[in-house]
Amino acid sequence: MALKALLNYHVLDSVQCSEAIMYGSTYTTLEGSNIEIGCDGDSLTVNGQKMVNRKDIVTSNGVIHLINQVLIPDAAMQIFDLTSSKQSIFHDFVEETGISAAFTDEHYTLLVPINDAFTEEIMGFDQRYLKQVLRNHILRVKVVLNELYNGQRLETMGGNFLRVFIYRTAVCIENSCMTRGSREGRNGVLHTIRKVIFPAEKSMLQILREDPRFSIFLSLAESVGLTEVFTEGGDWTLFVPTNDAFESLTESELEELRRDKNALRHILLYHLLKGVYIGGGIENGVTNVLKSFQGSRVMIKLLNNTMLVNNVKSKESDLMANNGVIHVVSSLLFPKDLPVGSDYLQRILTKIIKTIEIKFTPGYTYREIKLPIISSSSTFTTFRIEGEPLREHEREITRVIQGESSRRTGHGNRRIPDGSRRARHAMKRLPRRRKDTGLKKI
Repeated sequence: MALKALLNYHVLDSVQCSEAIMYGSTYTTLEGSNIEIGCDGDSLTVNGQKMVNRKDIVTSNGVIHLINQVLIPDAAMQIFDLTSSKQSIFHDFVEETGISAAFTDEHYTLLVPINDAFTEEIMGFDQRYLKQVLRNHILRVKVVLNELYNGQRLETMGGNFLRVFIYRTAVCIENSCMTRGSREGRNGVLHTIRKVIFPAEKSMLQILREDPRFSIFLSLAESVGLTEVFTEGGDWTLFVPTNDAFESLTESELEELRRDKNALRHILLYHLLKGVYIGGGIENGVTNVLKSFQGSRVMIKLLNNTMLVNNVKSKESDLMANNGVIHVVSSLLFPKDLPVGSDYLQRILTKIIKTIEIKFTPGYTYREIKLPIISSSSTFTTFRIEGEPLREHEREITRVIQGESSRRTGHGNRRIPDGSRRARHAMKRLPRRRKDTGLKKI
């Protein structure tokens, strides 16, 4: 098969004389891959290299150009040899740690980070730990792009599982998104990714408890019984303000905030989304409208590689948990369409939220929110206050628990889809690049 691929890579399915070839023209070979034929003065180039000794030998069924090199297609090469100069660090590390010696003619999938992904910290890992990290970038099965789907779990050579997330214009493995240009070799496929992958081992609750920056947010969640949500299985996105967001409040004001438990639940659940939305999966410059677990809309945008949530900057994004992702934000979030019914709550929220005006509706009360307890019986925990009949806004809150699908709203605002499409549809939407500029960011 490799020999057949090599021979067919030298044959085009059309007649191309030298005078008809335009600079940088791309043609499909019988093998199925493309080659680029161009001109350099009076000489022809193949894939950017001068290698044509004699051109335009016309025959009864075509034309022959003699070259001084053998053209080798990806399909005739070992997958490990398909790494480019922009992936040389991964290539060198795999060789130095002895992993490459374990490759056989079985099929593999390589998830290869670009060189820029290897930070000083990663470069300083001891070889034993580095080998473990690298093994989590190798699958013992061939998985091409159109076989990836949202929610898929891939087992690595290191024995860990990686999650696949499909967005409108991005395909991501954990928090590392692919770039255009996957390559298939004789024993597998290579996908280029933007970051080094570290499989998530801790729940969102464990991450919150182990980081002192989140102690106030966590204490608020504990006071209204929401911490179980952060440790449940499933896929979640959580926006967490650091303690700095509450620095203008006194301890007595924090106690007042904890006292109105139903209002506080609504506020905190506005920070929670069903589904995993990582920074690399968001289209740059496009406002994405998502529905929070509380029921109101959340606006997310990526601008100059910084995530904005309702125009609040994310200090740090993509803290991966085994049940979702955490984005660190610089302010408490509050839905624009949700009023408050007490003057003390309006006063407290106005002190710490500067991006919107807090609406005041005297006597307004918050209604029930059902919290799913993930189990085989799919039970719910319900928080409820007795009182007047539900308003339309509260009825909408109960529907969000059902995972209502999103829709487009307004000019230039797009909803992030539910991710049911396969990877090939997302990658097709990536912007095409000029040949001399390198890969564009998703």
